[in-house]
Amino acid sequence: MNEVLELTLADLTERLAARALSAREVMTAVLDRIDAVNGQVNAVVSLRDRADLMAEATEVDAGPWRGPLHGVPIAVKDLVEVKGIRSTHGSPMFADHVPEADEVLAARLRAAGAILIGKTNVPEFGLGSHSYNPIFGVTRNPYDLSHTAGGSSGGAGAALACRMAWVADGSDAMGSLRNPAGWNNVYGHRPTVGLVPGDGQGELFLHPLATLGPMARNPRDLAALLEVLAGPEPGQPGGASFVAGKLNDDIAGKRIGWVGDWGGAWPFEPGILDLCRKALTTFEDLGCTVEAIAPPFPAAKLWDSWTTLRSWAAAGAHAAAYADPEKRAMYKPAMLWEIERGRALTNEQILAASAIRSDWFRAASEMFATYDAVAMPTAQLWPFPAEWDWPKEIAGTPTDTYHRWMECVIPASLIGLPCTAMPAGFGPGGLPMGVQLAGPRGADGALLNLAAAYHDATRWPETRPPNL
Repeated sequence: MNEVLELTLADLTERLAARALSAREVMTAVLDRIDAVNGQVNAVVSLRDRADLMAEATEVDAGPWRGPLHGVPIAVKDLVEVKGIRSTHGSPMFADHVPEADEVLAARLRAAGAILIGKTNVPEFGLGSHSYNPIFGVTRNPYDLSHTAGGSSGGAGAALACRMAWVADGSDAMGSLRNPAGWNNVYGHRPTVGLVPGDGQGELFLHPLATLGPMARNPRDLAALLEVLAGPEPGQPGGASFVAGKLNDDIAGKRIGWVGDWGGAWPFEPGILDLCRKALTTFEDLGCTVEAIAPPFPAAKLWDSWTTLRSWAAAGAHAAAYADPEKRAMYKPAMLWEIERGRALTNEQILAASAIRSDWFRAASEMFATYDAVAMPTAQLWPFPAEWDWPKEIAGTPTDTYHRWMECVIPASLIGLPCTAMPAGFGPGGLPMGVQLAGPRGADGALLNLAAAYHDATRWPETRPPNL
């Protein structure tokens, strides 16, 4: 494999800036790698024509420095509208949709000098932590092609693990970039809600459950991409600047709370909790304190609030399409369940869910007065067979919804906390698992600094997929 593909983003852009490496050489390396392995994992979709991409790389080489992503090829998550590139959202409704304009995220990548080469695969409308759809099929785990790469940023996670990308964008409501980071042995960061602006369309205030964020093979590259994506955007209430820095601060003395299975409320497949707790001993070796803590809030209340607000948001976002019988027939069952459940909610139920959310925010604020971060696994089971739609049980405990096996990600999501997903090692059959660190709002830099120290001590992503 071309050694260029193993570089960090920082090393890559330094060589491009010094003209020690050309954008054409970088593009050739990426496209050759996609040709070699993408057919097995199905991570990159809607790939642009090779001749057009090489021509754009040549143009970059001939011109001035374009920015921090000068000449870097990036495939954008297929939930993002990208000008001139087929953008399907994983849905038959948009099977042939080619946008005429970039969404904010794509525009920021271009403005930073990136060359947008195609898309990364997702589930339909990003719903569910398993990346499959009727247009492109399923994305497979690079460490075991018979299993899922997770989702909804599964294509991004698999592309990073396979060295088809240095960095990737993801989005995260219910662990959509944390789950695939953990299952693909890479890193993902869910930013503080409001740090990275959204697409700016429709309603902007009521329910910020999801956010865009970066994925990478190391935390410093995460931070570099976050610096590009963050910042105010005209016409949007969110967006704040973020400066990556060097992430070399000493972490000795930091306190990390381990919530594990939330006092037994969350079932886990065997081995996950032990692996993740063992991963945290790295922080202890670096001078941090890691201690088990009692559940800081009732799990059942978190679940009730989350599922109510999520269904309400889905029903609102998809109201027009649901009203059209032809489009309604295109939705997968899980989306129909969300929409119909959301349509049946009363004002009282929505307000009660928001009140629970507010109570949890207050309780979390008290928790972070003691702890710099809290840790938990990124999923409640190991990557499952790629042919499944979703797991129907967790270690013998039935799952009553399509997403119950991702309950461990909602504490951060519900109140907009920053959360960094890190590789925790490998379990049965060499399948990866991740551990996540959540912190108080605005602690993005502090979490990434913790993750950088962890990465320097572990370097898990250097354990590449054995057969790719």
